[in-house]
Amino acid sequence: MAQAYDFALEKIGMDIHSYNIWQDYITFLSSVEAVGSYAENQKITAIRKVYQRGVVNPMINIELLWKEYLAFEQSINIMIADKMMIERSRDYMNARRVTKEYEVVIRGLNKNYPSVPPTGSLDEMKQVELWKKYIIWEKANPLNTEDTALITKRVMFAFDQALLCMTHHPDFWYEAAQFLDGSSKILSEKGDILAARQYSDEAANVYERAIGTVLNTSMLLRFAYADFEEGRMNYEKVHSIYKSYLENEITTDPTLTYVQYMKFARRAEGIKSARAVFKKAREDSRSKYHVYVSAALMEYYCSKDKNIAFRIFELGLKKYCDNPQYIISYIDYLSHLNEDNNTRVLFERVLSNTSLEPDKSVEIWNRFLEFESNIGDLSSIVKVEKRRSAVLGKLVEFEGKETAQLVDRYRFLNLFPCTSPELRSIGYNEVTNTVSKTMHNSTQRSAIIDGLDDLDNRPNEKHLPVPDVSQMVPYKPKLNAFPGEHIVPGGTFPPPPSACQLMQVLPPPGCFHGPFVSVDMLMDIFVRLILPDKGKLKFHYL
Repeated sequence: MAQAYDFALEKIGMDIHSYNIWQDYITFLSSVEAVGSYAENQKITAIRKVYQRGVVNPMINIELLWKEYLAFEQSINIMIADKMMIERSRDYMNARRVTKEYEVVIRGLNKNYPSVPPTGSLDEMKQVELWKKYIIWEKANPLNTEDTALITKRVMFAFDQALLCMTHHPDFWYEAAQFLDGSSKILSEKGDILAARQYSDEAANVYERAIGTVLNTSMLLRFAYADFEEGRMNYEKVHSIYKSYLENEITTDPTLTYVQYMKFARRAEGIKSARAVFKKAREDSRSKYHVYVSAALMEYYCSKDKNIAFRIFELGLKKYCDNPQYIISYIDYLSHLNEDNNTRVLFERVLSNTSLEPDKSVEIWNRFLEFESNIGDLSSIVKVEKRRSAVLGKLVEFEGKETAQLVDRYRFLNLFPCTSPELRSIGYNEVTNTVSKTMHNSTQRSAIIDGLDDLDNRPNEKHLPVPDVSQMVPYKPKLNAFPGEHIVPGGTFPPPPSACQLMQVLPPPGCFHGPFVSVDMLMDIFVRLILPDKGKLKFHYL
């Protein structure tokens, strides 16, 4: 039983409402029969130990526990009681001070909040804010103790309490693991290698708990866990983290995982290991074009070999020749190398591809025109412009927008050859909107729209949703409501419309001067009233 109580205090003894379990433990120890002086001394020592642990632990009713402790010591030896009071009073006063702060910090926390995936509701955001406020307060060491183990224990208790409600929020798991890792490094600097290793293992356990339960699909936590183990030079564990996720049946899109896996392999084991991961990514039918872009840029920046990067881009082009995002990435790479001929050849190849639909080629034609406007002569600019116009003419949105298309020949970044009203009058705004629908992640589209906003000094008119004021009722909080008012938590609201109409036709209360009926007596008469089956009513008065 004593071990069970110790286990309970270890887990929840730091809770602000844990007074009852401390008291129950002491009551249990006091009820144990002790035979002989040795057993009696052991009993006293055990009770004193629990009291001394409890009176320095911030919790509600700590004052009552302190009084019980003093009474316990005085019942044994008055001189020892005075000595104990002097030794423990400072820590007790400190704990009592922290208890008051503790109550304020956790005010509003709902520890019964359901553990569900994030919804973004206002109530949920408020609870997240309160939990993080509580954790930050514990990290600030309100007890002003120099015991790193105690600080870590209290902070992790706060995290554990928060995770009971915020299990599906990855930021709580990550911050808990980061805190343990930070504590491990502090202890390592102090020379306590054993404790540092223990905290480091606990941090790994936090990650394992997260990805092994409700957050098994969280790439964020898996990547953070992999980086943590990489920092501990545990490369085999990192490989298992990535492989277990890639082999998971619920993984529908492993592209980003392959990208991060390649980066780790290159950092830890060199470019050959990264190439092996890239080979595995190519063979996975679920992978997208991003793995080719990542592998090519890795070869260019890390291996300093642009030829291998070029071959990887060409390899990906065979598979993603109809993907405008991949083509734009390839164009950006060649533009970075300042290879005009290869860039122009790439434009011609992809734009002559019949599998690339006109609506998907809009952004590529825009980039081609921009490319020729920067380095080509006027004849090449006009030629590309005509070809681009012919393609755009196939789209209904661009019909009759020839002048709007001309703007792209002369614009530069967010500088335009027309004023904002002129651009809108010639339909340039509609063109950019169509482009934005075609290419959601286009940098050029953002520059165009930002440029239009910069040209117009007036604030952009936006149609924002507004509430239906006809359905709103005034909020009138009252401490004492009058009879007939519609009372709800927080105040009173007007009565229903039908009741309002009746109240308006009735004379005001001041017009009635009596007689006044005693409702209690009237109801008592109704209760005592006997209704005969036939004949007249008879009233019986007592």
